Amino acid sequence: MKPTPRLPRLIALTAAAVAAAAVAAAIVMLLSTPAMAADAAAPSQSSAPPGVASSAKSLAIKAAHEAESAAREAANAARLAARQGQATTGKVSRSIAEGVRRAAQKAAEAATRLEAKASASSGRALEGTREAARATEAESKKATAATRAALAKAEDSLQRATQTSKEEAEKAAQATRDALNTAVTATGAAARSAKEAVERTVEAARHKT
Repeated sequence: MKPTPRLPRLIALTAAAVAAAAVAAAIVMLLSTPAMAADAAAPSQSSAPPGVASSAKSLAIKAAHEAESAAREAANAARLAARQGQATTGKVSRSIAEGVRRAAQKAAEAATRLEAKASASSGRALEGTREAARATEAESKKATAATRAALAKAEDSLQRATQTSKEEAEKAAQATRDALNTAVTATGAAARSAKEAVERTVEAARHKT
């Protein structure tokens, strides 16, 4: 039996390898050109996928609603504290002053929550609503400052309720009432701003693609 000649097969294999190497080199050269490299490496600059856009809209609306809800809570708490202060006009006692202080503290805590929610909403605001969201955030800061000032006055009034004359205690109580009225104004402004931000966010989400 004759041995199978191997030389032609080796020649054919060598030729195939050379051809493959030539093709690979051509591909490498093609991809190394600036235009092709940019096309291969650069990410797509098209708009966000529908799922991502829908998620951003949902998060923005949710955050705006949460800020608006927190603003209403802060405004209600401030009004309740102010009413309690007004109801005790002319009355001086430690228990009365303590009741007003607790109400003022609840208002301050509610305003602090509002500020946090407003900040979160501002961070998630859609294009075209950022100005409204930032306005709400600014109003929330004013509300926090006003309610904390009222709380400080209420704490001072509590100390003076039994440690000073009735006249001085009543002056401190009146200062607390004035501060609580200022807090009502500030939290009310924040609530209105938050409501407007929600409306703008919902409207922008309808038109956002």
